[in-house]
Amino acid sequence: MSTTRTRPNPQAAHRLALLESMLRVRRFEERCVELYSAARIRGFMHLYIGEEAVAVGVNEALTDDDAVVSTYREHGHALARGVPAEAIMAEMFGKATGCSHGRGGSMHLFDTERRFYGGNAIVGGGLPIAAGLALADRMTGRNRITCCFFGDGAFAEGEFHETANLAALWQLPVLLVCENNLYAMGTALARHQAQTDLALRAAGYGMASWAVDGMDVLAVEDAARRAAEGVRGGSGPHFLEMRTYRFRAHSMYDSDRYRDKAEIERWKERDPVEGLARRLREAKELSDKARGALEDRLAAELDSAVAAAESAPEEPVEDLLKYVTSPVEASPP
Repeated sequence: MSTTRTRPNPQAAHRLALLESMLRVRRFEERCVELYSAARIRGFMHLYIGEEAVAVGVNEALTDDDAVVSTYREHGHALARGVPAEAIMAEMFGKATGCSHGRGGSMHLFDTERRFYGGNAIVGGGLPIAAGLALADRMTGRNRITCCFFGDGAFAEGEFHETANLAALWQLPVLLVCENNLYAMGTALARHQAQTDLALRAAGYGMASWAVDGMDVLAVEDAARRAAEGVRGGSGPHFLEMRTYRFRAHSMYDSDRYRDKAEIERWKERDPVEGLARRLREAKELSDKARGALEDRLAAELDSAVAAAESAPEEPVEDLLKYVTSPVEASPP
């Protein structure tokens, strides 16, 4: 009697991995909301809920040698880059075991081991940093790229235009990823940009540019791979306009009165996490039991991260000036 063996489907496994990565970001931030509401996390906090497909899809196109420069809405970028949830949660608590030693908090996540350079509280502030990293790689002959995330609000900042111009002029190996969630804080895109087709504007700097459905992680990954290959192949900087949407307010302090609630609900119908999960169920690649097991595993991971953060030490007072200035080298005799 012959038996039929089911061969592993690598494409299906990859799609499941994408779902797990997006769910990790979503559940991490939902847990942070609970902790923030209970005053166990303090300071500013900007949520990425609704935009998970961008961080996960783009990071799939990058190598460990590439660099990532982020914004103040960077929890998803850091998690997708591989920064452990435990290190990020400890940073949220301001503990010494955090990825920035508890000194940065939500807006300043760094992990140089994974070449994750922020976390930057200044709108558009990461763009010149990304150009500098890319220039250093080009000058030293290293075949790697720098990916810089920023929002549509950064288009109104000089840093974007200066960086785009120099990146194109010097043919820097940089991938510019604009997360266009339609609102710069509380200002709608059409109220601060005369031309709302941001990819078209970026093309004016002489770089390959196109818009992507930022609510579809598979579309994001495909576009990011094509762009990364172009940059890595010497075609100069590339620009991707990720058309996405944040489901939550700009920050935890934002009353979110500048947009219609019906608009938010319409975008939630395109939820990138549930959209992929639905496609996997329809393709019989994800069962309810498997989804439940995944949720349980992520919940346990976050429980462990929170427990570790709560028990972690705070930085001792005598170390408060550490890292503030460069160490003084002993003068030669």
